[in-house]
Amino acid sequence: MSVLSLQHISKRYGRVQALSEVSFDVPAGSVFGVLGPNGSGKTTLLGIVTDVLKADSGSFTLFGKPATAQQRRQIGTLLETPNFYHYLSAYKNLEISAAIKQRGQTDISRVLKICGLEERQHSAFKTFSLGMKQRLAIAAVLLGDPDVLILDEPTNGLDPSGIAEVRELVHQLAATGKTIILASHLLDEVEKVCTHVAILRAGRLLKSGAVGEVISRNDYLELAAPDNQALRAALLQYPACTGAELQGVLVKATFSVSPDAAAVNNYCAQQGIWLSHLQLRKKSLETAFLEITNHPVQ
Repeated sequence: MSVLSLQHISKRYGRVQALSEVSFDVPAGSVFGVLGPNGSGKTTLLGIVTDVLKADSGSFTLFGKPATAQQRRQIGTLLETPNFYHYLSAYKNLEISAAIKQRGQTDISRVLKICGLEERQHSAFKTFSLGMKQRLAIAAVLLGDPDVLILDEPTNGLDPSGIAEVRELVHQLAATGKTIILASHLLDEVEKVCTHVAILRAGRLLKSGAVGEVISRNDYLELAAPDNQALRAALLQYPACTGAELQGVLVKATFSVSPDAAAVNNYCAQQGIWLSHLQLRKKSLETAFLEITNHPVQ
């Protein structure tokens, strides 16, 4: 079942086409990353889903039905860090958030415990680290126990320690079965946290689906032999080899499936080619992402 289903969402700001015909589904229970560089349309898309903005065209459904105010109450949203009062405690700030959201105050102790702030609940907000401040912001999102969380750049501006804190919290929330929609421009964050991803560039959807399928990182082989030209020609005849190119003193060979280095070595020996170098490597996440985003937008 899809918690959120987008159909051909478009949005323009004057001459800028912020979103163009964007369609994808968010499976229930997934951690769904909306990935793209700044200006790709991520925040605009989340603004439309949360009714902060109106789409020019297209539609979407929540929980399989056209979106209503009642359905949106099942969603906890963090589009920007709340303006907490610096001199008030975490608990007092959440009391104010609960009143604004009409969530009631009985849930405050629960969300403080989930976010690891129980021992600091009576400390002033101004004494919190950046990671703690962001965890308090997520605690405010959790008031009322929503089924779906929408987090826009939740680790933006945090130091490595703060990023790790928020990442661990997202993992914990996902383990409870919540659906989390997380916008980010950080590749590392998406790979370590998300189960599914949609990649946007210049307002257009490039790919969407399970992270391992969308951001393919197939293994490849680095090889060398006394005659690399002959090696390259032989590799191009090897079953499942999709490409072989000279890179300095090495040959880089790619395959449609993860290659068996021993089988490739045996094949080369049968061709009278004796390898002086054979190394199995994995494509970097950055390389895989750039291969997707560097394709011209139609």
